[in-house]
Amino acid sequence: MSVPPQAFVNKNKKHFLGIPAPLGYVAGVGRGATGFTTRSDIGPARDANDVSDDRHAPPAAKRKKTEEEDDDEDLNDSNYDEFSGYSGSLFSKDPYDKDDAEADAIYESIDKRMDEKRKEYREKRLKEDLERYRQERPKIQQQFSDLKRELKVVTEEEWAAIPEVGDARNRKQRNPRAEKFTPLPDSVLSRNLGGESSTSIDPGSGLASMMPGVATPGMLTPSGDLDLRKIGQARNTLMTVKLSQVSDSVTGQTVVDPKGYLTDLQSMIPTYGGDINDIKKARLLLKSVRETNPNHPPAWIASARLEEVTGKVQSARNLIMKGCEVNPSSEELWLGGGGLQPRDTARAVIAHAARNLPHSVRIWVKAADLEQETKAKRRVYRKALEHIPNSVRLWKAAVELENPEDARILLSRAVECCPTSVELWLALARLETYENARKVLNKARENIPTDRQIWVTASKLEEAHGNTHMVEKIIDRAITSLSANGVEINREHWFKEAMEAEKSGAVHTCQAIIRAIIGHGIDPEDQKHTWMEDAEACAHSGAYECARAIYGYALSVFPSKKSIWLRAAYLEKQHGSRASLEALLQRAVAHCPKSEVLWLMGAKSKWLAGRTPVLMFTFNVVSCRFKLFIVLKKCATSVPMWILLSRLEEKLKHVTKARSVLEKARLRNPKNPELWLESVRLERRCGAADISSAVMAKALQECPAAGRLWAEAIFMECRPQRKTKSVDALKKCEHDAHVLLAVSQLFWTERKLNKCREWFNRTVKIDPDLGDAWAFFYKFELLHGTEQQQEEVKNRCKSAEPHHGEQWCRVSKDIANWCYSTEQVLLLVARDLPVPT
Repeated sequence: MSVPPQAFVNKNKKHFLGIPAPLGYVAGVGRGATGFTTRSDIGPARDANDVSDDRHAPPAAKRKKTEEEDDDEDLNDSNYDEFSGYSGSLFSKDPYDKDDAEADAIYESIDKRMDEKRKEYREKRLKEDLERYRQERPKIQQQFSDLKRELKVVTEEEWAAIPEVGDARNRKQRNPRAEKFTPLPDSVLSRNLGGESSTSIDPGSGLASMMPGVATPGMLTPSGDLDLRKIGQARNTLMTVKLSQVSDSVTGQTVVDPKGYLTDLQSMIPTYGGDINDIKKARLLLKSVRETNPNHPPAWIASARLEEVTGKVQSARNLIMKGCEVNPSSEELWLGGGGLQPRDTARAVIAHAARNLPHSVRIWVKAADLEQETKAKRRVYRKALEHIPNSVRLWKAAVELENPEDARILLSRAVECCPTSVELWLALARLETYENARKVLNKARENIPTDRQIWVTASKLEEAHGNTHMVEKIIDRAITSLSANGVEINREHWFKEAMEAEKSGAVHTCQAIIRAIIGHGIDPEDQKHTWMEDAEACAHSGAYECARAIYGYALSVFPSKKSIWLRAAYLEKQHGSRASLEALLQRAVAHCPKSEVLWLMGAKSKWLAGRTPVLMFTFNVVSCRFKLFIVLKKCATSVPMWILLSRLEEKLKHVTKARSVLEKARLRNPKNPELWLESVRLERRCGAADISSAVMAKALQECPAAGRLWAEAIFMECRPQRKTKSVDALKKCEHDAHVLLAVSQLFWTERKLNKCREWFNRTVKIDPDLGDAWAFFYKFELLHGTEQQQEEVKNRCKSAEPHHGEQWCRVSKDIANWCYSTEQVLLLVARDLPVPT
């Protein structure tokens, strides 16, 4: 077996050569070597997973102490923030577990969600700010973008004809040499001012005298220095002499006011309050725009406005007129030029504009406005109509200047030139006769089949000439025709037409429009509510006929709705006549026979209609009795109607019938104190005291807690027995205001004034809404109290605002006292009250 040659070569090689050194090995440490660290030990050459080599680390105890000092947080108060806490983390030493990671993930998702919610608003805000900034400070590129866009229409020949840009200045201008100045010493000036001038150079100073012939010995101080105070005095003297020479002419007339000279100069300063630099910049920019694009009218207009604002009116006029020369087809430029010129010059400018732009309506209107005489205005408008015969504005302006006959002729021609103008057709119809107006409106409907005003005008025309039967047909045809031509039927617009018709006196047209349009587009379940709102809105706007028409149509659809009848009755009561109210109420009770309120309103209306100066009868007896019988058949539980019928029979001297009416009422309404009280009073009015006492006894048995019956019973007794009766009344009705009022009157009759006042106070305290108690209390104070007590009772009554009481309601509900205040009613009731005996 042969041995390879390498075996002889590697025979003496050590086994550890080529093997990495063990961890912590330091070469020569056995010989006392301390070791050293190379870049490979600390750089990227070391693997990240290698155990750290601490051979050069400081001692363990000292290093541990340093690490503890580094780990400690700075918890000083100066390092604390109210929002973020200490600069470091108080929990940095704690382990970071799964809960911490989950919490951080949740907070991160919340932050991300909040950022997404604000993202749209933030981007929108940023975009708006950027657009506002671009508008306020546009780039030069944006300012000339329109010019760049126009470069696409430049032909190749025009582009080749553009000259090359070169520097045409001469060499001296291209390379100017900087001028050098040498400052002159003050000593040279002071020395040369004191002596004669010299044209030679002073060998001592090396400079030539720079101020020949100016030196004056009188302006030098003894030391040879310049006296600036005397120079100032000499300047003032010279200015005074010049002003004196200018102020007086040869004849002695003053032409310049020396004292107001500076004031006049101040008045010549432009009134523009902006920065002069901004004006210059704007002027340069506008000049650049004009030169770049002279066919751009807004540039000329803006330049003229700038000069006008800064007080340079003549410059503004020159600019605007130059712009008119460059752009003779610009309407705005001509109008602006006419506005800046005086009247005479403006007329010439606008005339020139009319020749250049004969089809501009605004220029012709401006030309007419500049004329002062009506004849000249007419001439201008007629000239304008020759060029622009289809301008409605010019026709209207021309018609306004003519008399009715000439206006009719003009309008006849106007509707031929402008057949789609509703205003012209309607104006012509108003000036024509009835027959011709009908023809005009028929032609207008043919030319403009989609306008409702023509139909409404035709309806008003028929109503004005007494053809009310045609009004309904015309409005119905209008709705049908407009719907067939695709016009949307808008209820609000038609309601406005109805209101306008009512204001113009066309009541039938107003009502016809309401009846035709009220049910359009309304669901059946919303009809009543919607119609009531429409009626209230019309009444609030003062359109009472519209509201009346709405109620009428609603009652035709809902004849048994009491609420609609009441609303219609209130409308007639406030804004109608008594005849219309009674007619409405007659229809109301026919459709709603069980409505007590409607019957009472009808009876009250009849009552008020029959009032006479002597107040004999309140209404027609026969008709009212018949109506009351009908009411009581339908409303047998209505106590006021029974009492009203009883009093009617009593006034007719039918006492027995009146008693039977009350007895029948008590059978229908048992235990009703009002009916028992009326029976007692009926007997007393007839003089049957015994019968009234018997009836009162029965009433107290059936209604033992009725305070009004007990109060009446107290004063039915003779004087010695009243006190006993009052005690019984107080036992039964201790807190009834009527009983307390009767006891107060009882003390009044016995002249026990303090007790009477005390019981009056108790009465009004228990029931402050009882007006009779306040009236008796005030009557008592008028007779036995002081002025202060009287005023106190009056003020308390006004604060309470009572509404009930037999005597109180008799005055407060009187139609003649409808506008009386609480104080006035109190005075009237107290005046008519009898003193209790």
